[in-house]
This record gives sequence, structure tokens and C-alpha cells, in this order.
Amino acid sequence: MSLTHQFAAYTEWRSQLSSLISEFSSWLGRNELSDAQTELRLNQLLERLREDRLNVAFVAEFSRGKSELINAIFFADYGNRMLPSSAGRTTMCPTELLFDAGKPPCIELLPIQTRASNASVSEYKRFAEEWQVVALDIASPEAMQEALHHVSETVRVTPEEAANLGFEVGSGEIDLYRVGDDGLVEVPRWRHALINFPHPLLKQGLVILDTPGLNAIGAEPELTLSLLPNAHAVLFILAADTGVTQSDLSIWKDHIGDGGSTKRGRMVVLNKIDGQWDELKTLAEIDAEIQRQADSCAEILKLPSTQVFPVSAQKGLVAKINGDTELLMRSRLPLLETALSEELIPAKQDIVRDNTEGEFSDINQRVQRLLDSRLGGLREQLTELTELRGKNKGVVEYMMGKVRAEKEEFESGLQRYYAVRSVFSTLTNKLFAHLGLDTLRQLTFETRAAMLEASFSKTLSESMGNFFGRSRDALSKSNGEIKEILVMMDAVYKKFAVEHGLKLGSPTSFSLIRYEKELDRLEAWCNEHLNTMVSLLTHDKKNITQKFFEEVAVQVRRAFEHANKDAETWLRAIMAPMETQVREHQIQLKRRLESIKRIHQATDTLEDRIGELETVEKNMLAQIQSLQDLSERIGNTLNQTAGEPLARAA
Repeated sequence: MSLTHQFAAYTEWRSQLSSLISEFSSWLGRNELSDAQTELRLNQLLERLREDRLNVAFVAEFSRGKSELINAIFFADYGNRMLPSSAGRTTMCPTELLFDAGKPPCIELLPIQTRASNASVSEYKRFAEEWQVVALDIASPEAMQEALHHVSETVRVTPEEAANLGFEVGSGEIDLYRVGDDGLVEVPRWRHALINFPHPLLKQGLVILDTPGLNAIGAEPELTLSLLPNAHAVLFILAADTGVTQSDLSIWKDHIGDGGSTKRGRMVVLNKIDGQWDELKTLAEIDAEIQRQADSCAEILKLPSTQVFPVSAQKGLVAKINGDTELLMRSRLPLLETALSEELIPAKQDIVRDNTEGEFSDINQRVQRLLDSRLGGLREQLTELTELRGKNKGVVEYMMGKVRAEKEEFESGLQRYYAVRSVFSTLTNKLFAHLGLDTLRQLTFETRAAMLEASFSKTLSESMGNFFGRSRDALSKSNGEIKEILVMMDAVYKKFAVEHGLKLGSPTSFSLIRYEKELDRLEAWCNEHLNTMVSLLTHDKKNITQKFFEEVAVQVRRAFEHANKDAETWLRAIMAPMETQVREHQIQLKRRLESIKRIHQATDTLEDRIGELETVEKNMLAQIQSLQDLSERIGNTLNQTAGEPLARAA
């Protein structure tokens, strides 16, 4: 199945899942089984499914044919080259191709001068006025081509300004940024580009990240701290005529390969194999030569040869435009597209499936326990009334007294429930005292000041180490509070289940380990790159250090923000089942007492009341069956692989 068809199948699966979750939410509302917390969790789940994105990053040094490969895979249907692709450097700034239905087709360009500030690109995305907007005429391929050439624009600045913007200015032939005869340095005009384009795949949630070469990656920490690690697939492009150069190897080791691991979604493309198409050689000889190059690249990068894909992006693009099947097969582009679809889509589907399954399962189990509790209370009431058949008034009075005593006992026991809530509130406050953002802001301020005063790389490293150490300590203390809350709630759940027959199950577990791992990742990156970056830009250590730290601080703050949000959701989720069950039990006891009272006062006949409750029981059993059916349909859809026939919503 092609990438386009596989992605379309994945989108259909995701859409079907969203539809079923929406149906589940509506069903809960109609059957009075929802509450504010459940509605919030389901809405958040639906929002995540709607906003789901598939991020594919293309990384290479310049002149490796990266933009041409993007053209060949995604834009051949337009009958022309969309992204600029020529000898030399064409992608001068990181470029994201995506679709936002709330905006017209356009290119948003962030001026390079914004690098003089400490704000990251993600922060600038909040301020539309900072970006220059170029309209895209999607009806005219020629007009689009012209507009898209903006991403390759440059500007000439003084060496001092170039250095202040983070560019390493040299005088050698290999230096990308060097002083010209006019005394100026040519640098990219734009820091970042966002291309909003209604391509079918982009409309379905695909986001393509086109990155410049090594220099830009090193000078824009956000790329390596956030954009590349969060990409679901990274295509690393080499050129067949150069093989793995030293700069290629640096990019791979520092930013992609993670020490030569075979991380899912990391692929190497050996481009420009058409340079080996020698008419004086047989096809077998040419194929053998290409395979030797691929094997050599795999060995250097410490990868299985199956992860290296020799292609000719240029011939593949021409073949697609001209409908030349033979040339397309010779370009080997379909092999890469197949591997991309078979590797990328299932990996993405697994992530969405796991996240959705965990959240839905928790909500579904809670609703099932609530229904079981209601059914148990109803049947207890039915048993009581059935036993009153043929009994005198004295027996009815005895039964009424018994239920009243049970009700009073439960209400007396509620004091323990209120005490639990008080302790819970205290522990929650302690948790957020460690996890809160105020402490992190103070730590960030202190670290920033220490790094700016530092004279040596060792001091810089120590400041950064202290920053991560204290951040990790905050997470560790938070985890301690979480464990204490879990132990308490588990004991309370069990006590209320034994004493009052509440069906509470076990409290939902929670941990901050994913955020501890994120801090580990960020610190490892810092340890690897800090000294390098400072030595590269010795002319303005203060400036680059500040930029470097600000981006690190943004990523740590983002991790803490997510941790806070997850903790808040969990705290509401762990208390909600007990609150719901306590409320339900109160209602059931009240109904039992009122029912017996009415029979005692002869306002209702016994048989009429039994008949009413039997009807309610029948309806409740139908409810339970309906929930099981809906849950089964959601479970079946979750377990399906994109491309399989999907079960339709009723």
C-alpha cells in the first residue's frame, strides 16, 4: 500500500475512533452516567484525536537533494517542482509544511533578526504580527513556485551582526559564512518558515519539516531539543556521489542516530544513484555498485543495510510527472515510499492506540462499576420488598427501621469520607508545591544569572547540572507525594468497599517517570553540546550561552507544564469514583427508605412498587448490554490495523 493510501486509511481509522468516542460520550449523557470530570476527559481525548499530527523530518547537509526528495514523494501530482531545488543551498531556514484550515494558503516567514532575542520559534508562533505573510495561489503552480522561492532568500549583513545572530563567520573555503569583497556576510533572510498548503496528506494531519544543514541545526537548539526528537520519522539524506562525509556523520551522531541505534522511524536515504547509471556497465554491475555504497553507508552509520534506501529523487519526480513506470521503478522511489508507509503509519497508530485505549478503558470501567452499583442497589431493594409479601405491618416497620439505621450509619461514616477529602487536599497542595511552576521560574532565574557570570566552561556545566539536579529533585519529591496519595486512596477504596459494599476497584496509578526521562534526555543533550557551542562562538559566549539556556529552559518548563496538567487530571480521576459511588449509595438508601415508607403508609401497594422496580431492572440490564456493545465496538476499532475494513458506527 502506498504512503498516500496508507495514510488515508490511518486517517479513516482515527476518524472512526473519534466518531465512536463521541457516540460513547453522548450515550453517557443520555443515560445520566456522565459527570463534569468524565465529560472533560472525553473532550480532551477527542481533541487529541482531532489535533493528531504525523511529523516527518527531512535532514541533510546541503546539496544532498533533500528538497527534491520532498517534491518527488509529496508534490509530483502538481506536475512540477514545488519546493526550490537546484545545485547548492536552497533550504536556507527550517521549513514546516502543514495545513491549518483556519488560515488561507500562505507562507509565514520569521525574520532572521529575531535570533538576536532569546525567544524560541515556538514562542514566536504565538505572535502573528512578528511573521511576514506571503499569499499562495494554489490554482497556479507557477505562482506557487515563485512564492516558495522565498524560503531560499538571503540577506547581507555585517560580520558583527552575523555573529550576533549566531552564525559562525570564517575565512576558509569550507566556511559557509564568510566575509565577501563588500565586507558583508550572506546569511539566511528568514529564521523559520511555515507553509500552509491544502495538500491531501497535509489536510489529513501530515507535517513535513525540511531542515537546513549542520550549521543551522547547531545554531537553532529548538531543532534538536524538540522538533527532531518529536518527529515520528526522520529521513536522513546522503548523496551517492559523496557517501558519508564527516559533516554527515556529525549530524547523524549528534542529532539523529542516537549512538547508532535502530530507533523506529529513522531511515537513511542514499540519493542521486542515477549518477551511477553508466551506459558502459550492465544493470547487474550498476546494482552491485549501488549496493556496495549502501552497505558501506550502513556500516559507517552502524545500521542494518535494510535501513538504507538507495533512490534517485530527481528521476523519480520526472517519472511521476511523465507517467514513466519503468523509470519510476529504476529510481527505486516506490521502495522507499512503501517502507515509509509500513514503518511510519503503524508506529504512529500504536502511539494513538495506546493513549486512547488507556484513557477510554479507565472511563469505561468506572461507568461499568457505577452501573453495577446501581443494579446491586436496585436488586437489594427488590429483595427487601419481595420479602414483605404476606407480611404484617410490624414486619414492614422493622424493615423500615433497619434501612433507616443503615442510612444513619452510612451518613455517620461520611465523616471519614470528609476527613479523607481534607487529607487528600493537603497532599495535593504538597504535590503542587514541588511540581509547581513558581519554583521552576525561580530556579531558571538563578541559573540564568549564574551562567551569565560564568567565566569558564566548567562553571557553565556546573550551573546547568545544578539546574537539572534541582528540577529532577522536584519531580522525585512529587513522585513521593503521588505514591502517598495512591497508598491512602487504595486503603480508603478497600475500606468503603468492605463497610458499605461500594464497587470501587483499584485507584488509577500514575507516575512522573516519563518527565524524568525527558529531563534525562535534555541533560544528555546539554552535556554533549554545551562546550561545543561555546567553543564555536567564542566571540560572543555570553549571547550564545543565553540563547542555549533559554531554549533548554523552555523545554524543561514545557515538561513541567505537561506534568502539572497530567497530575491535575489524575487527581480528579482518582477522587471521582469515590465521590460518585458515595453519592449513588446515598441516593439508593434514600430511595429504599422512601419506598418502604410509602408501603407502610399504604400510599403505594407492594405489588405496584415491585412491578416498577422490575421494569427499572429490565431497563438497567438493557443499559448494561448497550454499554458492553458500544465498548466492544470501540475495542474492535482500537485493535484494527489501518487499512483493514472498519466497523461502522450504528
